[in-house]
Amino acid sequence: MEQRPLGRTGADVSVVGLGTWQLGGDWGDVDDDAAADVLDAALDAGVTLLDTADVYGDGRSEERIRRALAARSDRPFVATKAGRRADPFEAAQYTPANLRAWIDRSRRTLGVETLDLVQLHCPPPAVYSDQRVYDTLDALVEEQAIAAYGVSVETVAEGLTALEHPGVATVQVILNVFRRKPLEELLPAAAKAGVGVLARVPLASGLLTGKYDESTTFPADDHRNFNRNGEAFDVGETFSGVPFEVGVAAAREVAEIAGDAPTAAFALRWVIDQPGVTTVIPGARTVEQVRGNVAAASLAPLTDAQLADLERVYDERIRAHVHDRW
Repeated sequence: MEQRPLGRTGADVSVVGLGTWQLGGDWGDVDDDAAADVLDAALDAGVTLLDTADVYGDGRSEERIRRALAARSDRPFVATKAGRRADPFEAAQYTPANLRAWIDRSRRTLGVETLDLVQLHCPPPAVYSDQRVYDTLDALVEEQAIAAYGVSVETVAEGLTALEHPGVATVQVILNVFRRKPLEELLPAAAKAGVGVLARVPLASGLLTGKYDESTTFPADDHRNFNRNGEAFDVGETFSGVPFEVGVAAAREVAEIAGDAPTAAFALRWVIDQPGVTTVIPGARTVEQVRGNVAAASLAPLTDAQLADLERVYDERIRAHVHDRW
């Protein structure tokens, strides 16, 4: 699989990574065996970046990654996140002591002395301009507790603020054919700064697989059920903030534009080909989903006609719901 430099980390990573929120929680039940199969399938297919967080299943995702890697000689790049353990969830909780405690917990859970990458996990907006936070992260790099750090953001404005700090190696942001705003300023600014970009929620929580219709339902413990209106966290993380019925209708058009290509791989290929993107990190609950996602890496780039049709769908159906919000 194609490998790209991940910003200032010094690492090269696969253009298709694996997001492991699904292997922690909030997507319905995924048992230990299924999680192990997903991780093995991804690594066997050439995935060299795993994205996780300390709060995915209260550490379950990190633990499953540690177990999966214990028996392998081919260690991938593991990006984790810190900050959502803040209680209460407010900027004042991002103290040096708390940051160190959260990061040390991930080191123990993942079973490593040095974390490859720690990303601030969509913290309150004020955190992105708090120099004390960056000073702490710089110190942790010097101490070799972490090799590099980055940010995960909800909004373009947060990402641009983070890029003002020279230690930031990566930015993670929602980017898909239904969430295009990062293309305007954030991705060009990251590329100019030499900062890697991890594109998350690339399938709009499954909408862009083309498999849902208006009657599709989700389990009670799935965020696509309990966070439809942002009840638990930012609504932009669920279906990219697009109302479900609107997204289903738009996804049908995307499937038609994709033609003979699998809709999910087609949507992922669009993300891979955006200037400035390092890697796209779709999640997966099954081996079949992993294989479908990885297929995007070998799919031909979209044609000019397909790109124009996707832009039309965005402008006509999606833009009014999301563009000015994030």
